[in-house]
Amino acid sequence: MALRGNPRAAVYTEPMWGLSMALVLPYASVYMLALGLHDEQIGLLATISLLSQVVFGLLSGVITDKLGRRTTTAVFDIVAWVVPCVVWAVAHNFWFFLVASLVNGTWQVTQNSWDCLLVEDADPRQITGIYSLVRVAADFSALFAPIAALLVSHYGLVPAVRILYVNAAVVMAIKIAILYRWSTETATGRVRMAQTRGRSMWSLLAEYRGVLPIIVRSRGTIFSLGIMAIVAAVTVVTQTFWQVVVSQKLGVPDPLLPFFPMVRSVLTVLFFFTVIPRLTGRRHLKGALLWGFGVYLAGQALLVAIPGSPPTGTTYVLLGVTLVLDGFGAGILFMLSESLVALHVDRAERSRVMAVQRTCVMLVSAPFGWFGGWLSGMDRTWPFVLTSLLLLGGVLVTALFFVATHDEPDETPVPAPQTAEPHAR
Repeated sequence: MALRGNPRAAVYTEPMWGLSMALVLPYASVYMLALGLHDEQIGLLATISLLSQVVFGLLSGVITDKLGRRTTTAVFDIVAWVVPCVVWAVAHNFWFFLVASLVNGTWQVTQNSWDCLLVEDADPRQITGIYSLVRVAADFSALFAPIAALLVSHYGLVPAVRILYVNAAVVMAIKIAILYRWSTETATGRVRMAQTRGRSMWSLLAEYRGVLPIIVRSRGTIFSLGIMAIVAAVTVVTQTFWQVVVSQKLGVPDPLLPFFPMVRSVLTVLFFFTVIPRLTGRRHLKGALLWGFGVYLAGQALLVAIPGSPPTGTTYVLLGVTLVLDGFGAGILFMLSESLVALHVDRAERSRVMAVQRTCVMLVSAPFGWFGGWLSGMDRTWPFVLTSLLLLGGVLVTALFFVATHDEPDETPVPAPQTAEPHAR
């Protein structure tokens, strides 16, 4: 694919995510445990981060329109990633992590502005391919995991993670500088900057009043929001506590921890280009959703059933099966949850409706971080009993309330998702 301008700058710099945040995220929760935080505090931080994202998610459209796509992306990427990485690197107690979580929530602003920068000047025929490249770059970033494993093995968990956070701050700063240098403001961005010049943020936010009735009147939108909220809640819990249960309950050594997301990401990419298109290219998406929820549920239930430490060969075999099930289930659900929202959204009010939808989903999923931490404090596997129940709920919601999109040819493909998991583009 021949990319030019902003799409080329955005896509070509995206692999730098793998040399920065992807190296350290697998250790985030166990790093907090090593510094004396409790499971409940870790879950509370996940909830606080989501609540911060709710606020900045609402403001993201207004900020992006007033400052422009290019400037907003540069400024808020520094605020959302470089600054928190420095705080995480020197953290010694809960309050450091609290400050970093609040500041990191501003990444919702750059999620909006970066998406606009990525596609607004792109050839419409290339948009699906562009998002596929971004998704592949995000998944393959986990291949840099051996770097983190070597550092942890050599220096120990806490010193190595501090080094990784400093590295993340430096690499992200370089990535931001390169993207800013080789990008330009989009045509739509220049128009919106002119239209919003001299207007207050409050007057622009007041325009959202007419969005909620549009959402409520659409059964398809309500259904897609329910699916997206279930997937988001499961994601919050698994991203926060998967490494905790593997490390603390199953006894997997710290240097091995980053290899699990690496394997899961590779599997997701393989499924993304093989099995998943066969399921999501059909006329009705109900069967694909049921497959996604069912397989993901099997993976979460298997994780709960794996015997505790010390780890044996059987432990690693079962974890491997779990990764296969999770890679398929999470991959298809991430794609379909985003795509269903896009299929049902009111096209005339797409940007504002999707901003409100994203905010609603974050509000619903935010308490599950704290709730998962409370459960983990009693038993490390209980957060995954919770995710299993949520996924079972997804099966029931899909079976009972599925709303067909619209009359379409048998092989109309599902639009490519516009975001990846939280903490990734």
